[in-house]
Amino acid sequence: METVDTVVWALWAMLPAYIPNNAAVLAGGGRPIDGGRTWGGRRVLGDGKTWRGTLIGTAAGTALALGLTQVTPSVSAALGTDLPTFSLRAGLGLAFGAMLGDIGASFLKRRTGRERGAAFPGLDQLDFVVGALLCAFVAAPSWFTETFTLPVLVVVVVATPVLHVVTNGIAYLLGLKNEPW
Repeated sequence: METVDTVVWALWAMLPAYIPNNAAVLAGGGRPIDGGRTWGGRRVLGDGKTWRGTLIGTAAGTALALGLTQVTPSVSAALGTDLPTFSLRAGLGLAFGAMLGDIGASFLKRRTGRERGAAFPGLDQLDFVVGALLCAFVAAPSWFTETFTLPVLVVVVVATPVLHVVTNGIAYLLGLKNEPW
């Protein structure tokens, strides 16, 4: 696979993981997952992690995966490169895993004394990637190993933090986020 093809493949494969947390923010609110509980004097997760946001984020990422599968032949032909398709299990694994990764990062942030919205470089950019990849592997192991080859994983790990910083910076400048991270 050529370098450009690998980058396109990697970004396409990760789209169902890139969307859930954004959808959760847009549709969030509601009851916090931790129910307001504390551990060691700090919230377990905080108000930003809600059942509604998790459900809607997972549904959005899964729906995107299934939609991408429908348009893959046309997009592949237009781009002149192969693209992966997504089974329901793969899409659900990526989407739910992205949400779990972000929830796990919130837990770690609270344990280290960081408040909601506080920066945690590295973790902020890759938490959802780790969760998405792990859950996709568990949910659809054959699909995962065919889709996420070593070169694709390298692109994901290198490109995602850059995309994360750029898109969050734009959202901050547009007034859609309170912090640029």
